[in-house]
Amino acid sequence: MSDKTILVVGTYDTKDDELNYIADVIRGQGGAVRTMDISVLGDPNAPCDYSKHEVAEAGGSTIQAAIDSGDENTAMQIMAQGSAALALRLYRDGVFDGLIVLGGTMGTDAALDLCQALPIGVPKYVVSTVSFSPLIPPERLPADVQMILWAGGLYGLNSICKASLSQAAGAVLGAARAVETPEFKKPLIGMTSFGKTVLRYMVSLKPALEARGFEVAVFHATGMGGRAFESLAAEGAFAAVLDFAPQELGNHIMGSTISAGPDRMTGAGGSETPQMVSIGCYDLVDFIGWQDVPQKLAGQEVHAHNRLLSSVVMSPDQRREMARAMCAQLSDAKGPVTLLLPLKGGNEWDREGGPLHDAEGLAAFIDEIRTQCPDNVTLLELDAHINDPAFSDRVLTEFDGWVAAGIVKA
Repeated sequence: MSDKTILVVGTYDTKDDELNYIADVIRGQGGAVRTMDISVLGDPNAPCDYSKHEVAEAGGSTIQAAIDSGDENTAMQIMAQGSAALALRLYRDGVFDGLIVLGGTMGTDAALDLCQALPIGVPKYVVSTVSFSPLIPPERLPADVQMILWAGGLYGLNSICKASLSQAAGAVLGAARAVETPEFKKPLIGMTSFGKTVLRYMVSLKPALEARGFEVAVFHATGMGGRAFESLAAEGAFAAVLDFAPQELGNHIMGSTISAGPDRMTGAGGSETPQMVSIGCYDLVDFIGWQDVPQKLAGQEVHAHNRLLSSVVMSPDQRREMARAMCAQLSDAKGPVTLLLPLKGGNEWDREGGPLHDAEGLAAFIDEIRTQCPDNVTLLELDAHINDPAFSDRVLTEFDGWVAAGIVKA
C-alpha cells in the first residue's frame, strides 16, 4: 500500500521517457502515481490515467479544436486551461496529494496555470528548462510553487538530467508526506508587513489578536508574499484583513518587477472580507538591488536595504499617484473597508528627523487620500506614526468594534 499519490503531468508524446522515469522514482520510494497527458498532436507509448482528450474537454474544448487552431500557443493554452480545471477537480475529490509537472517553455507555460489553480499547501513542483528564468514574470508564479532546473534534459535521458528528475520526484513525495495543510481551526487574520526595522505594528498586534482567539498570518509584502496574501483573501480564507503594507501596489504602478500583480488590494474586497488598510512603506518603490534604477525613477533618492533589494523614495507627485491607485483598488470592495491614515508617516525611516523624512511628500499623499477616498471606505485620520503604539491601539479598538458588531466572526 502506498501512502501518498502524486499526479505526474506533461506532454507524453515527446517526454514519455522522462515522465515515466519520474513516476518510477516515486513508486520506488513507496508512492503511488496518476498520470495526465497534456500533449496535442502525438500519443504516449502507453495510455495515461487522464488522456489529452479528457484534459481538453475539462477546459470546455477538444483536441481537434486545439489542432485546428493551427497555432501551438493557442493549442497549449487550451491544454493549460483544461489541465488546471481537471487537476483542481481531482484534488478536491481526493485523487492525489501532490503534483509534479515537466516541461520546456511550452510545458512550463501550462504548468504555471495548473499550479495556480491548486490551493496553497498542495505540494506542487515544476521541473523546467527555464526554471528561475526572467522569462517567467512574478505574477505567473503560484505562491508556494517549487521549481528545479531540468539541466541537460531537453531531449532524452542522461545522468545529468536524472539528477534533477530524481530530486524533484523525491521532493514532491516527501512534501506530500510531510505537509501540514491549513486547517483553519481558528478564524484567520491576514496581515501584510515588512521587517521590524521599518514596520513594527505586528509585534504588538499579533499577540493581542491571538489572545482574542484568532490565528494571525503575517505576509512579507515583497511580491510573492503579496501574491499569496491576495490569493487567500480572494478565496475568503481570512476572517478579516489588516493590509497595512500596500507598497507592492506602488511597485506595480511604478514599473518595478517586485510586484504582486495588478490585482493587489482587491482580493479581500472581491470576497466581501472586512479589511483595514494603511500606508506602510507607501512612499518607497522597491527594485532589484543588483540592477540599475528603473528609468522612470532615475535621479531620485535611493535607500539600499541589502545587496538584493533597494528602494527609491517617491516624489510628491508619485505619492499622489500612489494615493489615487490605493483609492481606486478599494473603491470596488464589497465588504467593509477602513483606511487608517497616520498623519506622521508610514515607515520608521520617514519620521521627522529620520533619513527619508519628506514633509512635502507626506502632505501631498495625505491631501490626495482625503480628496480621492471613495464613499465605501471609512477614513480614520490618526495624529500618530504607523509605528507608534497609538496606531496599534486604534487598530485593536476598531477590530473589537467589528467583532462586537458581528462584522468579524469570533
